[in-house]
Amino acid sequence: MSEEYGADLITIVDDDGQEFELEVVDRMDYNGKSYALFLPANVDEMDENDPDYGFILLREVEEKNGDTVFESIDDDDELQDVYERFMVFLFSDDEDDEEAKEE
Repeated sequence: MSEEYGADLITIVDDDGQEFELEVVDRMDYNGKSYALFLPANVDEMDENDPDYGFILLREVEEKNGDTVFESIDDDDELQDVYERFMVFLFSDDEDDEEAKEE
């Protein structure tokens, strides 16, 4: 099997120095900023009752040296708006899109 069809994974380090592997679900540009939606790479091992279970949404920031850094979104309104846009894009089907256009 070709590597190009594997999961797109990144490793991030939190403020406490703990490493996490995340799977990139999708990326989007919105209001002049770039965002990425992730799932924990070990989602099969996670407890669904864990409050941290689920999607992780981070803002992409390009540093001066060309590296991409991901940062949390501290503004609740921005976080909610971007999250809703990702969910509409990911979970809507063509039928829903047609109905929305007619309204």
